[in-house]
Amino acid sequence: MQNQRRGQIQWSQPQIYPLGDSGIVLQFSRVYNAEVQQRIRACCTYLDQLQVTGLLEYVPAYTTLTLYYNPWLVSEEGRLDPYARMTEIVQAMLAQVHTPQPEMAPTLVEIPVCYGGKWGPDIEEVARYAGLSEAEVVRLHAEAEYVVAMVGFAPGFPYLAGLNKQLATPRKHQPRTLVPAGSVGIAGQQTGVYSIPTPGGWQLIGRTPRRLFRPRQENPSLLRAGYQVRFVPITAAEFEQQNRHES
Repeated sequence: MQNQRRGQIQWSQPQIYPLGDSGIVLQFSRVYNAEVQQRIRACCTYLDQLQVTGLLEYVPAYTTLTLYYNPWLVSEEGRLDPYARMTEIVQAMLAQVHTPQPEMAPTLVEIPVCYGGKWGPDIEEVARYAGLSEAEVVRLHAEAEYVVAMVGFAPGFPYLAGLNKQLATPRKHQPRTLVPAGSVGIAGQQTGVYSIPTPGGWQLIGRTPRRLFRPRQENPSLLRAGYQVRFVPITAAEFEQQNRHES
């Protein structure tokens, strides 16, 4: 991922390729790690300040960054090749963020979770798979700090990196047809929170009363890629109280 040149550490260039006729993808790596996420976040910070007619949105993921654009507007009403123009924009961005930047303190969001019982019907299965007690599952899950690697699948759904390897558990063989919003689950080596009611096959170990997707707000998603997340265990009574407040 990094090249050494003249005594200075530099990032290697990502692969760049088109996504249909209105998208461009930057592939930074095939493997997720903290350095890849730092590079993606640096590009996102640059894009937040960039004013390009026709650039619609960008979507960070585990190892990629995708930019979507209006080909007609980006091409200056047909005078330029839109993909070539977007490639120029991307290359200019990479030239600005070609070396590791000082890390800014990430936004930390605490999410209360009521573990087990009706809120986490699969915690027993996760504990059995890991060879742990349910209390140990709760402790290990709540003591870690996670990084939002990407938001996707459903509006506001965060994919969180940093799960303790002991808790890694395969998805359910048969997905549920409906998972309640706020459900906290494990799938393989990642954990996440269902932002809206949706089908899903993750192992559910708890539920939060916090609303991760609030469509009527200016920023509807509570979490963004690069945020840090800490889960805070709460009791059933606290869940009900906070749930009424969120509603």
